[in-house]
Amino acid sequence: MTYTLFLVLIVIVAVLLILIIMVQNPKGGGLSSSFGGQGSQSLGGVQNTTNFLDRSTWTLAIALLALILLSNFAIPRNTVDTRSQIEETLNDRNPIEQTAPVSTEQSATPVTSGQDSTN
Repeated sequence: MTYTLFLVLIVIVAVLLILIIMVQNPKGGGLSSSFGGQGSQSLGGVQNTTNFLDRSTWTLAIALLALILLSNFAIPRNTVDTRSQIEETLNDRNPIEQTAPVSTEQSATPVTSGQDSTN
């Protein structure tokens, strides 16, 4: 449940960040220049609009980074089965390989019969 909430918040913040960045223009021809182009006092002037867009960009970027890091702790983890697939594959193959050393140890035991095998 919390992981889904984090995912929704991450998507919302990412879309807002994209919109804020699209509004800005690095050469001063974006939204900030259109608001302040007629006079220095309309909608707070160019400098205030640029400051708002700059602060909102940094705020959304930091919020996005924090949400991504916090969502890592909300990922549902399956704690019942802690073995990895590699361990399971190795354990499935080990019984076949373990039968060979067991049979070689049994053949190394000395024969107790009285007959000589060097005839």
